[in-house]
Amino acid sequence: MRSFSRFSAAVLIYNLAVILWGAVVRASGSGAGCGSHWPLCNGDAVPQTPSAATLIEYSHRLSSGLVLILVVVLAVWAYRVSGAGHPVRRAALWAVAFTLSEAAVGAGLVLFKLVAHDESLGRALAIGTHLLNTLLLLAALAMTYLRAQEGREVRSVVAPQSLAKWCWAAAAAVMLVGVTGAISALGDTLFPAASLRAGVEQELASTAHVLLRLRVIHPFLAIGVGLYLLYLAQRVSDALPTARRAAVRLRLLVLVQWAAGALDVALLAPVWLQLAHLLIADLVWLALVFLLAQALDPAAVGELRSAAPAAAGAGGSPRPARA
Repeated sequence: MRSFSRFSAAVLIYNLAVILWGAVVRASGSGAGCGSHWPLCNGDAVPQTPSAATLIEYSHRLSSGLVLILVVVLAVWAYRVSGAGHPVRRAALWAVAFTLSEAAVGAGLVLFKLVAHDESLGRALAIGTHLLNTLLLLAALAMTYLRAQEGREVRSVVAPQSLAKWCWAAAAAVMLVGVTGAISALGDTLFPAASLRAGVEQELASTAHVLLRLRVIHPFLAIGVGLYLLYLAQRVSDALPTARRAAVRLRLLVLVQWAAGALDVALLAPVWLQLAHLLIADLVWLALVFLLAQALDPAAVGELRSAAPAAAGAGGSPRPARA
């Protein structure tokens, strides 16, 4: 399954590149580069005498179309290299499903003209939905890669109840931060500030647009959820020694993301920094997925269950592992 594992990693990395290019479409105001036509571009399969905005939007559509082809190949390959019931099959099928829903949300943005300089709340909700779907797609691709790496059957995902609750809460919290981050980035694009002070005044004004008010929430939420991730990483690391490397990666990425976020605010969100901020956010999400895959894996649970008897044999009463 080694070749399949490498291919799944390549598809995951390619998706990260497509996500960043999608951010360029939004930040450059090129979302209407193909008009309100989808899948055609201004009524043509291949745009004639395209503008810069059309080239940016059209190239994003082509790169997104390639994602669908790659993910379908991934799913077919998963079925060829694995047996019935193998989790790599389920993960690959979820990747196909989220790729299709990603295309549907993208098409909706274009067809309902929720692009370019549209300032409606509907666009903010659509952008948030788009980001949420993107995270789920990345998670499905990451799990495809991880299950291909394992090369073994995994019947179910079971974990100590307390640890599982903390883990799933972390996933939900990071997705919420991602949604608010996408809306915040939209606000930066539609309402650029001349200075940090001017940006604060924009947000606090009584007549501030709803996107500006929502932009205030994101930094505080990101700090709070980041602290939660640092705490969770420590708990998982203490309970599961095999997950310590994944926990370290998550902690480092959270710290880097905080620094990128602070710089983004201080420099008034230049496009290059928005892209870096988005990339690190995606890497934080993937690091969390990798950590949870270990924390919620039956093999990890076996390690927890064996810890108590080992402690008892060492001459003390068994104590429950910290979870």
